[in-house]
Amino acid sequence: MYVRAFPNVDRGGQWTISTAGGTRPAWSRNGRELFYLDVNGAMMAVPVQTTPAFSAGKPTKLFDANWWAVLSGRMYDVTADGQRFLAIKDLSADVESATPQTFTVVVNWIEELKQKRP
Repeated sequence: MYVRAFPNVDRGGQWTISTAGGTRPAWSRNGRELFYLDVNGAMMAVPVQTTPAFSAGKPTKLFDANWWAVLSGRMYDVTADGQRFLAIKDLSADVESATPQTFTVVVNWIEELKQKRP
């Protein structure tokens, strides 16, 4: 996996991030880290420096993520502080044993809160 300069992708250079491949990259909000899935399904993080020139550190395995759903596009996102991930889990392996999940969506909850706590 590589990083290239943008918008001048033909003139800006190319830097190796992963020599073993990777997919579904995501930048951290502060631009100092790049996340991706490796070929074994592990979530990886690579520290990067963009000034004065681009450089990438050594990839570090964060956790196994091979239980994530394989969708077109990225199936996860990273919180602004880079400490947590939100992902779509592949439930197909658990269909037989899975219990139906329910959730409640509360709308206008601020109005209800105002009525209960003036």
